[in-house]
Amino acid sequence: MSAQFGKFNFDGKPATPEDLREVRPALAPYGPDGEGQICQGSVAILYRAFHTTNEAVNEVQPLTLPAGTILTFDGRLDNRQELIELLHWRNPALAADSYLVGAAYDAWGTACFSRLIGDWALSLWDPATQSVVLAKDAIGCRHLYYVLSRDEIIWSSTLDLLVRPPYRRFALNEEYVAGWFSFFPAAHLTPYADIHAVEPSTWVRIQNGRRVICKYWTFDPRKRLKRMSDGEYEEAFRAAFAQTVRRRLRSSFPVLAELSGGMDSSSIVCVADLLLDENHAENVRLDTVSYFNDTEPNWNERPYVTAVEQKRGRTGCHIEVGKESRLASISDESLAITPFSISSPSATGNAFAECVAQNSNRVLLSGIGGDEVCGGVPTPVPELADLLVGGNLSQLARQLMQWALARRQPWPYLLAETMRAFLPVVFSDPLPKSSQAWLTADFVRRNREAIQGYPVRFRFSRALPSFQANVSTLNLLQRQMACVSVSISPLYEKRYPYLDRDLLEFMYSVPREQLVRPGQRRSLMRRALIGIVPETVLNRRRKAYVVRSAMASLSRRSLEILDHGDPLISATLGIVDSVALRRSVRAALNGQEAPVVTLLRTFGIEVWLRNIERSFGRIEFATRAGNSSATGNLSAEKSKGKEVKPNALCET
Repeated sequence: MSAQFGKFNFDGKPATPEDLREVRPALAPYGPDGEGQICQGSVAILYRAFHTTNEAVNEVQPLTLPAGTILTFDGRLDNRQELIELLHWRNPALAADSYLVGAAYDAWGTACFSRLIGDWALSLWDPATQSVVLAKDAIGCRHLYYVLSRDEIIWSSTLDLLVRPPYRRFALNEEYVAGWFSFFPAAHLTPYADIHAVEPSTWVRIQNGRRVICKYWTFDPRKRLKRMSDGEYEEAFRAAFAQTVRRRLRSSFPVLAELSGGMDSSSIVCVADLLLDENHAENVRLDTVSYFNDTEPNWNERPYVTAVEQKRGRTGCHIEVGKESRLASISDESLAITPFSISSPSATGNAFAECVAQNSNRVLLSGIGGDEVCGGVPTPVPELADLLVGGNLSQLARQLMQWALARRQPWPYLLAETMRAFLPVVFSDPLPKSSQAWLTADFVRRNREAIQGYPVRFRFSRALPSFQANVSTLNLLQRQMACVSVSISPLYEKRYPYLDRDLLEFMYSVPREQLVRPGQRRSLMRRALIGIVPETVLNRRRKAYVVRSAMASLSRRSLEILDHGDPLISATLGIVDSVALRRSVRAALNGQEAPVVTLLRTFGIEVWLRNIERSFGRIEFATRAGNSSATGNLSAEKSKGKEVKPNALCET
């Protein structure tokens, strides 16, 4: 992942090299392969390169387009050949991705963004209109942040550049913190109230001190794939999945793939090997890295990892985990820009860095998203809801009986569960009572939607409920991607085959009954990969939830913080009730049912708040009331494409 930074003065104040000299040391670790900069009029732009493809070596950024627009592009295009043909590019061998993006913008303007398939984030400076455009791909695997004030806009692909000196200290965003108590915060939020993230599938234009936020692309619910047989669906899945893996094997360095023994990572490795053996992918070497913990009785992935390694005839790097806490300590001196963004130095981290260095890897393949995309959660609700809204009552009755037998639940219960999915969110609690026991009532009231995980209920519309469920799940994955920290020690680019836009379009067009069947989760994926992925992996049960290590971490963290003697910052800010938190921790450690993960996140938030206070001084939230409604207004304005005055949303 290359790095980009820019600053534009609205008041006409000239930009100078000094503006970039102050941020250069912080940006340098993200881009070891060269630097480019432009200081022109009131704008200063800095780019640091991190090359992972053959074409990137020849590019020069920032790139000045024929009309004078200045482009910086961090990303990888997956539909290069399509763009080369559309743009009538004469020499494809010299077509660096950034050059294709520049030509596309010259040809189609902001309409080009919907044509750019891949992982990317970009910035454009147009001297003719004195405007800045920031945009991100449909999924949001890359980061791009900005601060907008009356006098200037500053943007960066790294959040720490906007938080550290010489820039000002920001109040914290309460909704962002609340989002961590469910799954993840909304993708447009950052921990700091005045720093915004560019959302996936969105571009932002700043001109004359005003901004316009537009959604440039979304999935089409009318696309439905209907075939005659299971075999045709399976063949289509193999083709779509092979394409997404092949795209992510495009690298000028050996590629490293996580191999956990689960279906997601194993399928990526096995399909990649097949493509490389048949010369259907770039001639790169594929390495693997696997983790094991012999002290955890509920986690033994060795048989499944071994099965894949035996099939490919190569043993990967094996790293032992679980001997130490992976959470940051309250004594850590380094600044944690976001919660959980730093961890104490560990043998696990050192072993991974050594693995990357020895193999000369710059790309890591991750299986994140496979469970959510391919039907890993065996719920019948989306399929039953489709039949319900379609009025197919006879098929609904048959499927209710089959699912009832498979789940050993009465069919009226399943029907009621399906119908509840259409009820307004207001009828559900933010969290199960055991999960919110230690959060204060005021904090929950102010941030109800974030603590719920931004739930969406099915609506009667042209989009089938299963499609609505897919979009809601993707939103969760996008929020997760927004919280992924970029590693610089070691430095590598993470790629997610299951989050390929074309693969998602295909999976969203497949009938739900192909993905999940009674007693058969991941039905289509399992059937399609027979003979490619080892049978022992395809037929394994879902991974067991690891309890022992989580409980050990909770015990260590509670001793470190609750018994430390200092008052909890999260309590002084009105987030948690210290007495209730102690009670919940004791219940968990005594073997009673308790949300261990949420408890660990609570302590992680506390460690981060202490780190922030030590670095910046007294902590305060930007707003103490109406926080959720303010965000809701912003979302409404964005969906309508309205212009928004920066001083209405970016006041300190």
